[in-house]
Amino acid sequence: MSVVSVSMPEELLNRIDQFADDHGYTGRSEVLREASRNLLGEFENTKLEDRDLMGVVTVLFDYQTTSVEEKMMHLRHEHEEIVASNFHSHVGGHHCMELFVLEGSLEEISTFVGKI
Repeated sequence: MSVVSVSMPEELLNRIDQFADDHGYTGRSEVLREASRNLLGEFENTKLEDRDLMGVVTVLFDYQTTSVEEKMMHLRHEHEEIVASNFHSHVGGHHCMELFVLEGSLEEISTFVGKI
């Protein structure tokens, strides 16, 4: 294993030492190795383009003054391959809420949202 020198403020170094003691690490190096693996892993998993995704879209509208309800029905049927679930509710007065649970690619979900 290679040895690497790192410069950091004394306060941060003290926090790392305390963290190592509190969580049963053998020392600073073990903490920094795990932190580095976690940080790199987070960035490796940020590419959404190649993944299946789930999303929730909520639309609140006044059903008396707009044609949104009809538009939502057409949108749901146009994209039925990614609409996993759909919920419609009256939420007081003249308002309705349309909730969609979507499953698909980033492009498919973005296209759906872009049409609202």
